[in-house]
Amino acid sequence: MLEFVRAKHFSNGSVYALKTDDGYLVETTDTFLPSYTKDAISHNTNALRSYKLGDRNQRWMIGVSTMSGCNCRCKFCATGNMKKFRNLTTDEILAQVQFILDKNIQNNPADSFEFKINYTRMGEPFLNIDNVRGAIDKISALYPNTHHYISTIGINGSDFSWIKGNITLQVSLHSLDENRRNNLIPFKNKMKIAELGQIRTQSSLKTTVNLTLVDKNDFNIAELKKYFDPQYFFIKLSPINPNKTSDKNGLGLGIIEQC
Repeated sequence: MLEFVRAKHFSNGSVYALKTDDGYLVETTDTFLPSYTKDAISHNTNALRSYKLGDRNQRWMIGVSTMSGCNCRCKFCATGNMKKFRNLTTDEILAQVQFILDKNIQNNPADSFEFKINYTRMGEPFLNIDNVRGAIDKISALYPNTHHYISTIGINGSDFSWIKGNITLQVSLHSLDENRRNNLIPFKNKMKIAELGQIRTQSSLKTTVNLTLVDKNDFNIAELKKYFDPQYFFIKLSPINPNKTSDKNGLGLGIIEQC
């Protein structure tokens, strides 16, 4: 169902380009980290304590695409440059997980401290929500210990009532200024910042607010707390992964570059 195209390997994992039967490209990642990095909230940091990067028996994370390409066209994401896009089927999402598992037959997800599927590669999951939920059901039936982590820009009208237990939500914020956020994420049919702050789930973990901040003066903890109650939200700062799109828009690494 998915054909291998190419791969890039790094110290704690790999990223793969795969191709569907009808020629659409898919990006899938296979990474691992030490177990202690899961407890970022208690330690107020997700930083590595040493150069030891853990293994797949600790935190094993598979990043899957929910679409080939994406029509959200975020200004720091190269995916929007793809000339065509489509939703992936339930089985195509599941096949990405199986591809990684087949590459690592010596590892059993049941033996991992955490086995996590990140719906964070290409695509907006809530624009393909039926297939995403179908994949979650199938993966959970095969690997009951799976933690599912779903990232969204916040599509208007989304149902979050099913986000519960071992399913966790991440919302992509990227700016506390509504106009700047609209510039960075030009997809029109999305929730406003105040609406994102009203999201409540029944997950065993807090909802993550992901900030790929590009403006140094756009980090204001008081403003964050105004919208995002710490009781329900966890703040994560992320650097930009440089690419042709982010370079063209003059975004660099965001404020992380200046830390």
